[in-house]
Amino acid sequence: MRNLFLWLLFLGIPYVSQAQYTEMINTNRPGVSQGAFSVGTNVLQFETGIFYGKEKHRLLENETTGYGIDYSVRYGVWKEELEVSLIGAFQRNLITDNRGAIPIEEDPISNFRSNTLGAKYLFYDPYRKRTLEGPNLYSWKANNRFQWRDLIPAISFYAGANFDTKNNPFTPEVESSISPKFILSTQNNFLGGFVLVTNIIVDRVTTEFPTYGYIVTLTHATNDYFSIFVENQGFKSDFYSDQLFRAGAAALINENLHVDLSATINIKDTPSVFYGRVGVAYRFDMHNTDEYIEEKGRAGRKKRKEEKNKKEDDNDGGKKRKDAFEVDDDGGRQ
Repeated sequence: MRNLFLWLLFLGIPYVSQAQYTEMINTNRPGVSQGAFSVGTNVLQFETGIFYGKEKHRLLENETTGYGIDYSVRYGVWKEELEVSLIGAFQRNLITDNRGAIPIEEDPISNFRSNTLGAKYLFYDPYRKRTLEGPNLYSWKANNRFQWRDLIPAISFYAGANFDTKNNPFTPEVESSISPKFILSTQNNFLGGFVLVTNIIVDRVTTEFPTYGYIVTLTHATNDYFSIFVENQGFKSDFYSDQLFRAGAAALINENLHVDLSATINIKDTPSVFYGRVGVAYRFDMHNTDEYIEEKGRAGRKKRKEEKNKKEDDNDGGKKRKDAFEVDDDGGRQ
């Protein structure tokens, strides 16, 4: 399984470049990694799913049936690169103790697995310049072949706060607490409909049980409406460590609605894990400016000033002259 994942990870693969705001919904589902790009300014997006699965612990000789809901609320504010979000999950576990001759049903436990409020900022976007340059009009081959610059990813940084409740069986702290979470995200959009996302995660570092982990997600868009993915997640702490593998598919219903299906397994037996998940993502698109195509710095300011002056000249040209003729935008008369 691990060799298969590594083979998929290092495939020589390509994809179309994408900017911050996209005409179609841009969601992190059905995986659990965070892409480098935000949803875009004034876009409010909801992502949620229900999950159901089994865990079997060889040493404790128990079996757990778990089910719950995961959710994410994302909103693009201020700039195209910035996004604020609330991400979390609520789970209920039914545990059966199999150590005796007769299995014993323990009291169910339920609580939030996580509840994190945070913000993500894209501080490097290699695709911005390519969008401004446009395609090579003289060479189809130049537009559709692998280039070394394709290996340079978009990079974003996420900082958030975990809000944990008191006596929560899913979190390490006994008392209610607030702890930080940091994620460094990279994203490569290759030709051929492939997207590679990596997350480096540092979580709960101010507590007695800090967690360090990573997520690698490879997604392939088979056409404009359907995509598949594989994902590997690893994390380590004194509270719980594991290696999880996910795979699934997603379908685009329309430009604002997405549905998905996925499964999660691991390779150990303390406990063994198998979960299935179905989900949906929907966005309220109030985006009205394509800020991502604007040039930055002195050149960008000069260009925007010229466009503003041109627009003012055009508006003045539409007014009546003293000779009673009206001037069109193209300088002609009526």
